[in-house]
Amino acid sequence: MNRRNLLAGFALASVEARAQTRTTGAAAESLYIPKPQLIEDRRLLHDFMEEFAFVDLVTVSPSLRITHIPVWLDRAAGAYGTIHGHISRQNPQSGAFDGRQTGVIVFRGPHGYISPTWYTKTENVVPTWNFAVVHATGKLRPVEGNKELNELLSKLIAKFESYEGTSYDFTRIDDSYKNGLMGGIIGFELEIELLEGKFKLGQDRSPADKQSLLKKLGDARAPRSLREFTASFYERQSKA
Repeated sequence: MNRRNLLAGFALASVEARAQTRTTGAAAESLYIPKPQLIEDRRLLHDFMEEFAFVDLVTVSPSLRITHIPVWLDRAAGAYGTIHGHISRQNPQSGAFDGRQTGVIVFRGPHGYISPTWYTKTENVVPTWNFAVVHATGKLRPVEGNKELNELLSKLIAKFESYEGTSYDFTRIDDSYKNGLMGGIIGFELEIELLEGKFKLGQDRSPADKQSLLKKLGDARAPRSLREFTASFYERQSKA
């Protein structure tokens, strides 16, 4: 789906559906969400998490650590779903996978600068930045053992191979080679205790402003794609 069309869909869905996802239990809220930007439709949040599945894994003990990784979501496991992923065994953050320490996984969606000139009335308005994020909070439990890691990796790889329409088959990798590689990683699962959605998409503005915003977003300069950024980086390296 075109990302600008997706942005429009989020703006509409945010005011159409509500399903409670925030609790007042053990997990503390991790970000400030004004009421107009609060998204509580669990299906929408899960859809978002599955599409934007390259995340920031944040832990604070024994020190603040942030790791950037792909994950997969099991929607049916636990009250709000369970997230699965893995990191290098050499990463100090693996010390937080003890079943007691809390982690926050941040899913980031489309974002962009919003010029005051994009509204129907341009007096007494200021620039802003629109974006969509979901934070999932819970305890981090380790996933170890070749069988368990193999299942975790198989589902993670299948998710993205399916999304890209490619045909890599992880099951065809030689077991001895695969097991050697798995010795260098540690898996984790995080059962979500608190699910927070913040979509700042101008949904509290007038219908005329929303239509103008969508039009201007369609005309706005798009950020570089991964291909464009990678090509530029290669070129820079070649000249170093």
